[in-house]
Amino acid sequence: MRWGDPPFLINMPVQARTEFAAALNQIASEKGVDVSVVIDAIETAALAAYRKDLSLRGEEVPAEDDGTFTAKIDAVSGEISILHGEENVTPPGFARIAAQTAKQVIMQKLYEAEKGAMLEEYEKKVGSVISCTMSRQEGNSWFVDLGRAEGVMPQMEQTRDEYYHQGQRLKVYIKEIREGRRGPEVVVSRADPQFVKGLFAIEVPEIQSGSVEIKIIAREAGGRTKLAAISTQDGVDPVGSLVGQKGVRVQAVMQELGEEKIDIISYSDEPTRFIASSLSPAKDVEVTIADPKEKIAKVRVSDSQLSLAIGRGGQNVRLAAKLTGYKIDIEGMGDGSVRQPFPTAKPEEKEINKEMATPIADNPAVTPEDTATDPEEKKE
Repeated sequence: MRWGDPPFLINMPVQARTEFAAALNQIASEKGVDVSVVIDAIETAALAAYRKDLSLRGEEVPAEDDGTFTAKIDAVSGEISILHGEENVTPPGFARIAAQTAKQVIMQKLYEAEKGAMLEEYEKKVGSVISCTMSRQEGNSWFVDLGRAEGVMPQMEQTRDEYYHQGQRLKVYIKEIREGRRGPEVVVSRADPQFVKGLFAIEVPEIQSGSVEIKIIAREAGGRTKLAAISTQDGVDPVGSLVGQKGVRVQAVMQELGEEKIDIISYSDEPTRFIASSLSPAKDVEVTIADPKEKIAKVRVSDSQLSLAIGRGGQNVRLAAKLTGYKIDIEGMGDGSVRQPFPTAKPEEKEINKEMATPIADNPAVTPEDTATDPEEKKE
């Protein structure tokens, strides 16, 4: 016996190995399961065929959990025998009966085993970003070809204003394995904040090595993402690492995200500095913590920076609130200044760490203008 051969090949003649065993190995390889699973499926199907044969002949049919009846495969010939205890009760012509009635049972068992192996494989990939092909649309959901498996992207996991078509190649975030109408299914997403984190992990070697880590992400998919990064190694600039030389790394991520803008800041344990930084691309931001317990911050900016700090439709300050966990009240400094309060994120939206971020303005390598991805936002 060769090293790695399954146990049932022990003492099997060479001819039987090349015919019967080779066929079993081929099926197992195609389905991605162990040979023992194939043998078990055949034996289960043989017992089902035997019960059906007894029923057709009007004889008493043993219960499915009757352990006194077993099916065995002959390791040399591949023939199936039905045993009642030690007695061989295989009906005449049973091979023909088994072939006619057992196929469906075998295929079902192999399908279940194949799907189980597939789900086990993709459970290990939950939290990662992979490439896929858009397969088909059913209702508001899209199904995608992941290779060995099919994934589903529900409407809530799709990015706003993105349009998909059959055959399109995209990257997706494997979010979870959940029970669907047709059994377990792989749920993928392009709207999850972790999708952006996964894209940066692909582009930034410092993330792969662990010297840079994205700690907090706030995202409105299709519109804007704000993220805060930290360095775990002296001399490594977290913001510069994510932006890349001449912006090549952040541009690669943005290319996958389409029109979505990305603001990158670094961490600090000082809330006022973190909040000021989170309002990038606005500059000259003054922050006062009005209520540390309730996490309320008062922010003042020059009138020329007020629209940048608030953002279109309030998006910039809304994401800053999500990123920092603070309720931010923002107002201009000039005569007739406008006070604009914005509520903090809902409790379930807060994924706030105790560490905070340093403002981009304090980082000599990157300025707010460098990380503002909208040309209009680079203007003062």
